[in-house]
Amino acid sequence: MQTFKIQIRDRHTGHEYELQVPEGHYILESVEKKGKRLPFACRNGACTTCAVRVLSGDLHQPEAMGLSLELQKQGYALLCVSYPRSDLVVETQDEDEVYELQFGRYFGKGKIRAGLPLDEE
Repeated sequence: MQTFKIQIRDRHTGHEYELQVPEGHYILESVEKKGKRLPFACRNGACTTCAVRVLSGDLHQPEAMGLSLELQKQGYALLCVSYPRSDLVVETQDEDEVYELQFGRYFGKGKIRAGLPLDEE
């Protein structure tokens, strides 16, 4: 089985991790098996907590339903459902930044305030 060298730059902690991930194995799961901690929430590719920006290399993420194809083409990926296809360098992203890129167009009128109808704001 082929393995790939994965370098992860964690923007939150300043740590850099380098590990070998076998082909066909989820990257996040492989990171955790090596005793490293990265942000995650759902483990199903439905949120943006484990989002990274691919700086170099190629991966496959067919189950990344929480990330639009447009963002995937811009180099974003979800580590919980990503398989390496080559050596990779990735950088963790702020969950809120990616969420805004993903869904911001739907919330363009600003934050919703609880308890106030729109016409009373």
